Amino acid sequence: MNNLQATIKQYLNFCKTQKRLDTKTLKAYSIDLKQFAEHIVDFTNTTSDDLEKYISCLHQKYQSKTVKRKIASTKAFYRYLEYKDLICLNPFNKIQTRFREPVTLPKIIPLNTLEILLTTMYQIHSNTHTSYARRSSLRDIAVVELLFATGMRISELCSLTPETIDLYNQYILIYGKGSKERKIQLCNADVLTILRKYGQEYQNEINNCGYFFINRNGKRLSEQSIRDMIHKYCRVANIPQHITPHMFRHSFATFLLEEDVDIRYIQEMLGHSSIHITEIYTHVAMTKQRNILTTKHPRKNLCVVR
Repeated sequence: MNNLQATIKQYLNFCKTQKRLDTKTLKAYSIDLKQFAEHIVDFTNTTSDDLEKYISCLHQKYQSKTVKRKIASTKAFYRYLEYKDLICLNPFNKIQTRFREPVTLPKIIPLNTLEILLTTMYQIHSNTHTSYARRSSLRDIAVVELLFATGMRISELCSLTPETIDLYNQYILIYGKGSKERKIQLCNADVLTILRKYGQEYQNEINNCGYFFINRNGKRLSEQSIRDMIHKYCRVANIPQHITPHMFRHSFATFLLEEDVDIRYIQEMLGHSSIHITEIYTHVAMTKQRNILTTKHPRKNLCVVR
């Protein structure tokens, strides 16, 4: 192990024990810095030219969002080197790392598609003939209903524990990125009913496992299992659109914004650290507004003599 690799290892341990970063962030840092180490020989004498060449290489391989993350990982590492007096001058101070990132509008699930998906899931649950299929479909409905009802991330849902869900007082505590806590009210009667049924049906497994959503082996339900589950029901329901768990989050935010909910309330419910992150959904709302005014406004039907 060379000096740079050893220093990166020390830095990652610092991020884990001192900064208390979550597992996913640590994994991303590890991947990004391992890649950076392949380009830089001596981190103590890195120049701004070295960094610019590295960033140029990133732009040739990755999309803008990934490049931005990798630059952020490297900048954080150099701030650590500066903090520990391992370098005399931070080379990032001499370069401009900001660049225009193309706006990628979040994909949402149309309401009629959501209706078809949930109807199919409820029908399968009602018509199933085995105990295993009945219990599995009950859990699957609870997962999808909760994703859409709260707009939570799939990782947040998989990490839920019985202590974080209060069905009596009708709220859920979510621990998001950086262990930030937020409370979401559960206000829909159908959602509450299915969650209560699921909680009663799986009570023993939940108590033994310590997580709220359980797989068939009595362990914590994984993110990939949820992706596969949604894909399965979409196939049964003949839904051609490729639906991912994160699209429920996008849909949650977009539909609330279209109903004139203040964007700052949406920011709080999504657990975004900055309002600028939430503002991406305004682009979606404006796109719908444009379509409405183009196709529905009565001015297009007026026959005006000029």
